[in-house]
Amino acid sequence: MARHKKKQSANTEAGKEGLIVSHFGVAVLVRYDECDSSAQQIEERVKVKRNSGHVVGDRVHVAGEVLRGLPRHNALRRRDAFDKVRTMAANLDMLGIVVAPRPETPAGFLERAVVAAHAANIEPCLIVNKCDLASVDSLAEQLGADFPVVTRVFSVSALTGEGLDPLREFLSRGRSAFVGVSGAGKSSLLNALCPQAQLEIGSLNDDDHGCHTTSVSTLIALPTMTILDQQPCRFRNCRHRQEPGCSIKQAIEDGHLTQQRYELYLRTLDDIEALELASVDRRKPF
Repeated sequence: MARHKKKQSANTEAGKEGLIVSHFGVAVLVRYDECDSSAQQIEERVKVKRNSGHVVGDRVHVAGEVLRGLPRHNALRRRDAFDKVRTMAANLDMLGIVVAPRPETPAGFLERAVVAAHAANIEPCLIVNKCDLASVDSLAEQLGADFPVVTRVFSVSALTGEGLDPLREFLSRGRSAFVGVSGAGKSSLLNALCPQAQLEIGSLNDDDHGCHTTSVSTLIALPTMTILDQQPCRFRNCRHRQEPGCSIKQAIEDGHLTQQRYELYLRTLDDIEALELASVDRRKPF
């Protein structure tokens, strides 16, 4: 009996690896790499501290009640209302930036999202939702002109299903996250793309603002499909400063990108690089 207990303890200490697929604030849902007898992946809810730093998309090692994060390929970060840097998700391939004719997206939001994606080596795409509204075509055209660095702009309708197939195909080739102002239709889009998600949605209030109905981050699986990959610039890790052959610098010279928008990009990039440097310094041993 004593030897049996000792073996159980050793197995618990060895632990197992998995992926955080949902985050509930004080607990995360981990999907392990191993499967049960019916070939279904095993999932377990694990308690974490509210400010543990773990996010959806993190690979983790779980031993008993101890959860340890594994190295990340990348991380998507943003500043919150208190000017504190928050990690939103990890190990992403693509970022879907959701906009709509209403509510209007505030100035600077799209620039910050695009820059944050490129700084983390994540491919951004623009998703113009509510294409059933008359003003969407002009909005999509304007965004395409304003953001030549973003090679993919999708016009879709979560309500009617229009345009969802190309978007679904694009998203299915990797792991993605949606960002956008409240009310742009992120949850509605996910429900339309993956009906089993059954996310709660709300309507706009009298001021055309959303009601912040989504409060849990969840990883949702889409059917696997393939799509050709395209890069917006000659260099994969180009930050569009002085790199020779940069398509963004050329776009400015050709008049396809305004100097004002480029300067906003540089200011945002300076901010992100300062955050990256501070993060590296914090990890250095004393």
